[in-house]
Amino acid sequence: MTTHAIEARNLTKVFSGVPAVDSLNLTVEAGEVVGFLGPNGAGKSTTLRMLLGLLRPTSGEATVLGHAAGSDFAREHVAYVPGDVALWPQLTGSEAISMLGSLHGSMDNAYRDELIARFELDPEKRIRAYSKGNRQKVAIVAAFATRADVLLLDEPTSGLDPLMERAFRECVLDCQQRGQALLLSSHMLSEVEHLCARVAMIRGGKLVKVSDVAELRTHVGIEFEISGTIGDLSGVVGVSDVSPLPDGVRVRVTGSPAPLLAALSSQDVTGLRTREASLEEIFLSYYDESTSPVS
Repeated sequence: MTTHAIEARNLTKVFSGVPAVDSLNLTVEAGEVVGFLGPNGAGKSTTLRMLLGLLRPTSGEATVLGHAAGSDFAREHVAYVPGDVALWPQLTGSEAISMLGSLHGSMDNAYRDELIARFELDPEKRIRAYSKGNRQKVAIVAAFATRADVLLLDEPTSGLDPLMERAFRECVLDCQQRGQALLLSSHMLSEVEHLCARVAMIRGGKLVKVSDVAELRTHVGIEFEISGTIGDLSGVVGVSDVSPLPDGVRVRVTGSPAPLLAALSSQDVTGLRTREASLEEIFLSYYDESTSPVS
């Protein structure tokens, strides 16, 4: 039987009769970075807290490396970065990192020092003097320096500038190469698109879709900008939208573009440019209020 790095089976949490997470099923494997997407209130943070063992599920179960979330074994193998970091104001950055590391149980001190330099963090300043971004760096350094087998990241780059976001991405790739498993909750779709081959989308506590990013793009389709004298393409299989351009048309295709390309072979095409849908477009298409969640 395969042991997943992270597994949620029919995971459900109900508050005052209202399900915050409803029968969620999700797995993350070692060496995998999975994006966890959804609007505010969708159930992302509640799910992560159950995986951490901070909340007890109403029903279903969550495991880390085959052990119950929140068990002593799971706590020793999980590190967490919250999106809103609350730290001890009287401690220095270095002391806070050490304190967080002691809660986990172990820390790679050489890697900790490397991370402090990479994130340009002054570890001798007191937390009360840190900006939000610097407090976020403390949490990131402390979590990544544990070398935990599983990392749960809840809006981890909140407050970071673009250079530090790049440093964070480099750290994620380092973790992936080491075989660590990461579940990354983020509102930054570009971040998820750069780091994750697979994403899980949650809405109203239910998973809307779990899929490879490449597969999700086929849901929205490919956009073609075609120059030349082009006839009516609206009846071509797969063509979902045709709009005029000054020197041709813009066409959106869902599924295989082969029928469109066959139709263009007999027309006076002088230019052809394609563009895949971005993850943001995919996200918006799945979260259109007129669309029901898909199992």
